[in-house]
Amino acid sequence: MQEKNIVIIGGNSGIGKAVVEQLEAQGARLFLYSKSGDGTTELDTASDFDEIPNLPDTIDGLVYLPGTINLKPFHRISIADFQQELDINFLGAVRVLQACMKALKKSTSPSVVLYSTVAVQTGMGFHAGIAAAKGAIEGLTRSLAAEWAPAKIRVNAIAPSLTDTPLASTLLSTEDKKEASNKRHPLGRIGSPEDIANATVFLLSESSSWMTGQIIHLDGGMSNLK
Repeated sequence: MQEKNIVIIGGNSGIGKAVVEQLEAQGARLFLYSKSGDGTTELDTASDFDEIPNLPDTIDGLVYLPGTINLKPFHRISIADFQQELDINFLGAVRVLQACMKALKKSTSPSVVLYSTVAVQTGMGFHAGIAAAKGAIEGLTRSLAAEWAPAKIRVNAIAPSLTDTPLASTLLSTEDKKEASNKRHPLGRIGSPEDIANATVFLLSESSSWMTGQIIHLDGGMSNLK
């Protein structure tokens, strides 16, 4: 990753922070953006992604991290709730991809990493909002991978299960909740930010240069094992 230009949207906590640390250690040039600022270029709303300031002329890697965890019974999910899930998880990614497309095409080995969720492949109660929004991300990943393949832009997504991040703090707020979550995974533990960061950096690197259009199920076995 030495001297590669990597744009990271949402890189100031959790998985994003772990990705930043790994890329910095490997000598990448990072262009960081987030809603809250905190050492990154601040973007107030998803609509700000239409015009992202200070982007490099050439982008070798693009990572879109913003997400939500808003679990409710279906009858309690309002249309506004669904819209918010789509705005943050899907439409924000679309805006970023459109803003970065020209600069990605200038790279000799461009790679895009998006994020889905285990709940797209594995039906889970109370996940209708996030599963629908991330399902759109999986469709976008495959479609763009096909459309951008002639330009050699690779597009892949990671579909994690529950990961120990600030976003998931309410689901892991007690030791009992953590232990119950660990037990639901065949490998006996929830994910760490470093687990997801490892896969992200792999997808950005030349080590995955023959991989595109893939959904990487990084979930402790939850999606395929019983």
